[in-house]
Amino acid sequence: MSQPTAQSVLASVFGYDAFRGQQADIIDHVVAGGDALVLMPTGGGKSLCYQIPALVRPGVAVVVSPLIALMADQVAALQQLGVAAAYLNSTLDAESQTAIERDVANGTLDIVYIAPERLLQPRTLNLLQRASVSLFAIDEAHCVSQWGHDFRPEYRQLAMLAEQFPNVPRMALTATADLPTRAEIVERLGLENAAHYLHSFDRPNIQYRVAERGNAKQQLADFIDREHPGQAGIVYCLSRRKVEDTAEWMTQAGHTALPYHAGLSPAMRAHHQSRFLREEGVIICATVAFGMGIDKPDVRFVAHLDLPASIEAYYQETGRAGRDGEPATAWMLYGLGDAVQRRRMIEQGAAVEDRKRVERAKLDAMLAYCEIASCRRVNLLGYFGEDRDTACGNCDTCLNPPETYDATRYARIALSAIYRTGQRFGTGYVIDHLRGAHSDRARELGHDALSTAGIGDDLSAKQWRSIIRQLIALGYIRVEQAYGGLQLAPGCRALLRGEQTLELRVDRSGKRSRRAIKKELPPIEIEDEPLWEALRALRMELAREQDVPPYVIFHDATLREMVARRPTDIAELSNVPGVGEKKRDAYGRAFVDTIAEHVT
Repeated sequence: MSQPTAQSVLASVFGYDAFRGQQADIIDHVVAGGDALVLMPTGGGKSLCYQIPALVRPGVAVVVSPLIALMADQVAALQQLGVAAAYLNSTLDAESQTAIERDVANGTLDIVYIAPERLLQPRTLNLLQRASVSLFAIDEAHCVSQWGHDFRPEYRQLAMLAEQFPNVPRMALTATADLPTRAEIVERLGLENAAHYLHSFDRPNIQYRVAERGNAKQQLADFIDREHPGQAGIVYCLSRRKVEDTAEWMTQAGHTALPYHAGLSPAMRAHHQSRFLREEGVIICATVAFGMGIDKPDVRFVAHLDLPASIEAYYQETGRAGRDGEPATAWMLYGLGDAVQRRRMIEQGAAVEDRKRVERAKLDAMLAYCEIASCRRVNLLGYFGEDRDTACGNCDTCLNPPETYDATRYARIALSAIYRTGQRFGTGYVIDHLRGAHSDRARELGHDALSTAGIGDDLSAKQWRSIIRQLIALGYIRVEQAYGGLQLAPGCRALLRGEQTLELRVDRSGKRSRRAIKKELPPIEIEDEPLWEALRALRMELAREQDVPPYVIFHDATLREMVARRPTDIAELSNVPGVGEKKRDAYGRAFVDTIAEHVT
């Protein structure tokens, strides 16, 4: 029996008639035995780049993944497609592990997922030496970088795959890697001769927005109620306590909201993650312990109540929204305290100085992203080395351009006040000084007699906070970590000397306009809603019977195509994108019968 082609596997197994972007080139290269470095955004079809070669090349494909908690769902999705897939990790009992190892050795599996720690064990390496391995796919490859946001030391040891399996093609795949991280992936994994495939980092269906923090809970409630009622989302918080408080508050407000952080028991985390994946409309409130590799396609929003540590972390976390290609929102609150808190965390951390220097630079880039008055998407893509000249039209600064003003005079006044008061006082004291507020402390220190005392009384405290926040983000002011005192940064000299002017943005409160994104998928018209709800109910019933998330049966996009095309026999159903042969045979009759009941 001849080996199938990539195109035939795409159609018969996955139910699609065409590849996207560089998928075909990547797959052809790996099928031919070549190594590859693949950078593709979340939701860009990265998994197909190793799943299809695994089904075309003889032998078992080994997928190295750090995501033990998600392997079961990933394998379940493949099994629904008729793929012989399994995973080897610490959640298995001895009997199950032995059975899967036997299948690997006998060549009866197409794909096996293995955590890096398990792969590196002598028992596993001996097993793979006896088996016929078709390829190694190292997912989340940015974990190899010591400067990255998800560093995993065991990833460093994966370079030995090139030595022990010299004739087996290797793929490194990631959705988040700046230029230095890419270079480190190549070096650490021995991929000097690999072909590089850099897909655009752009996720055009995601709308990026940053709002000035006020009443954070009320802002979050307004955002969800106005734009995403009843929809699945993720809310990221910096601390475990804030996660718990936010989840409790949202539950009291009528949402299905669950906490997720490393302080919960493994069983509780697994239960909450399972509900998020398998139920509809669930919101997870989480620390960054949640989400890497999440395969849920219909997450409609990702909200950050605290500033992420870096652009890479922000991009990866927001990338969990809108994997199905439909409109989604990346919404973040940001304030002066974020810059102070994040810098304090860096300086008080146990990292070596080189590491802290890198973390400071990444934080500076994150702060600059928050404060820009130009297109956020252009800034975001530029960070990853992708140049774009035109604004996106789908971020807050494009949809509602911020007003800017010449802030040179006010910036110089603020810098002078910080300098004259000794560069050791926090934001509140400096603002009181600028606005001429009288205090015993100021009189004792003689600050009420300084030339800068009261010189800024024409601005409100809120306006001064905005100016100082932006000066910190732009690198003119730095924050002393022990007590939060404001200090002059080296970059402020030209501004203080009058050799430079400065434009700052005017902070505006109120609702942001939200432009609808053009959808390529068919719309759900009012008259279609009964059929749409019937198909969703059928999908949920089948998912519960199979004990899998609903999207493993069919994605929303596939159901929308069913509503639009209304196939009433199995042959017509075969033409619906996302319906492969195995799913057609397993579920086709139930879906066409349901459609037939609604066709008049």
